[in-house]
Amino acid sequence: MPTALERKQEIIAKFGKDAKDTGSPEVQVALLTERINHLTEHFKTHKKDHAGRRGLLKLVGQRRSLLAYIRNNDIERYRTLIAELGLRK
Repeated sequence: MPTALERKQEIIAKFGKDAKDTGSPEVQVALLTERINHLTEHFKTHKKDHAGRRGLLKLVGQRRSLLAYIRNNDIERYRTLIAELGLRK
């Protein structure tokens, strides 16, 4: 399993325009999704971690607003992004 830094670089390379593109909304949403998935697995074993759960909810809200931004500016970018990340079942 790759380390967190290697995984982050893979995500940036996949969703960014180049290797240093960390600010585009697609990269930010992909990184947030990775953190959200990691925290979701964490809460399966640590059910009473309520402070961490609050942080998870903040991450979900941040991802939601970034997705709304992408959807309002370019609907095709939004559709391809949610398809690649497996969101919106």
